[in-house]
Amino acid sequence: MLSAGRFDLVILGSGSTAFAAALRAQELGKTAVMTEERTVGGTCVNRGCLPSKNLIEAAKIVHDARNPRYPGLRGSDLGLDFARLIAQKDEIVESYRGKKYESLVGGKVRVERGHARFVDAHTVEVDGKRLHGETVLIATGSRPVLPEIDGLDRVPYLTSDLLTVGEKMELKELPSSLLVVGGGYIALELGQMFRRFGSEVTLVERSAGVLEHGYEPEVGPTVEQALVEEGIRVLKSGIVRGVRIEGTGVMAVVEVAGQQREVRAQRLLVAAGRRPNTDTIHVEDVGIALGELGEVVVDEHLRTNVPGVFAAGDVIGRATGSQMATPVGSKDGGIAAHNALAGEAQKRVDYRVVPRAIFIDPPVGVVGLTEKQAVAAGHRCWCKAVPLTQVPRAAAIRNTHGFVKLVADRDTEEVLGVTMVGNSAAEVIHEAAMALRFHARLHDFIDLLHVFPTMAEALKIGAISRFKDPAKLSCCAE
Repeated sequence: MLSAGRFDLVILGSGSTAFAAALRAQELGKTAVMTEERTVGGTCVNRGCLPSKNLIEAAKIVHDARNPRYPGLRGSDLGLDFARLIAQKDEIVESYRGKKYESLVGGKVRVERGHARFVDAHTVEVDGKRLHGETVLIATGSRPVLPEIDGLDRVPYLTSDLLTVGEKMELKELPSSLLVVGGGYIALELGQMFRRFGSEVTLVERSAGVLEHGYEPEVGPTVEQALVEEGIRVLKSGIVRGVRIEGTGVMAVVEVAGQQREVRAQRLLVAAGRRPNTDTIHVEDVGIALGELGEVVVDEHLRTNVPGVFAAGDVIGRATGSQMATPVGSKDGGIAAHNALAGEAQKRVDYRVVPRAIFIDPPVGVVGLTEKQAVAAGHRCWCKAVPLTQVPRAAAIRNTHGFVKLVADRDTEEVLGVTMVGNSAAEVIHEAAMALRFHARLHDFIDLLHVFPTMAEALKIGAISRFKDPAKLSCCAE
């Protein structure tokens, strides 16, 4: 075997988590090497967050042009050159990857390309080369789940990797119709995006409604109504039993509420969640403990059960209350590197305040506890959803679809969680996150002067509704 050297930190992966760890190691004066068998930068920049949000915004422009909300404005068709749209997406990804990832490699930070696997707790082999580390960080991320569907291995299908750049699975032609297996955030974002570009879209969701688990009960129906109004077909309580090629497309046998039906589409998109990448790196040879879903088990310091081996990012799944999200992984990558190399007091991860967003239209923003979670934690809950019809900005721009819901402790009035569905929710939720970070109470939202009119006023109005009826107050009145 070839030896590629010794390092202070060997990192399996080169995504956001890995880079955060490598850069922290460099700041500490240590050497770090990352491994990568696909494209440097990992999922987020290459086939996840960046390309999806680029195309989702383009789809919104197309949709808004066709469907202006204002009387007196006539809708128009902007025209769509899908191949050119994909090309500009590729340009954005390649430019960002170059500036924010590839340009940072050098000096004390290296990348070894190829498939990585453990040899022992301090040695990783990459296509015949052996990397030795004083410490090792597992940051191999996650990949799309492939559910057990009869015939799936014999049918061409897409995953969220369709947004990739320079790989054969990249989708460069707009399908006339699309069958989406799944009802989570990826399925909803991509499903609405393709519908707005002109594809006929059918969503098959196993649960009785979209976004049923982990969200306020008001979220799913609000989102589903918006999707259905745009012409998306939603099959709830649906299970895809089998798929087969039919002509130039795909036919799926879908069981809905005990009844089987056939659904046809030109392309099939499997968006049934994500799973940690632990099954091909030989963690079992080192004795690293895994959870039920294949996630690496870690403690609050991101240490595995094997001394000197840490893990962070999507590969730890929801361990210690984590979220599978890019900013969480980046934060944890820095913490793992500090704990592995700094020789100082160990830092703990803290997932009490993790804002999340779903980039559909209307967008969803969430932070903190839901009503159900707050009650389970022993709080006497004051919890109320206020429709966005009460928010002056929403009314002014004729976009009142959605609501804001505050979850507060009835006795202390501390705000424990916020959910917003509506215009700018992905931006507004950060005010709520900052408030939760500093244990704000309802009156803190009320007493803060908000710019008028803005969507952020929804938080103030939601807090006011604990004491008064917002419908009976003038603008800005408390």
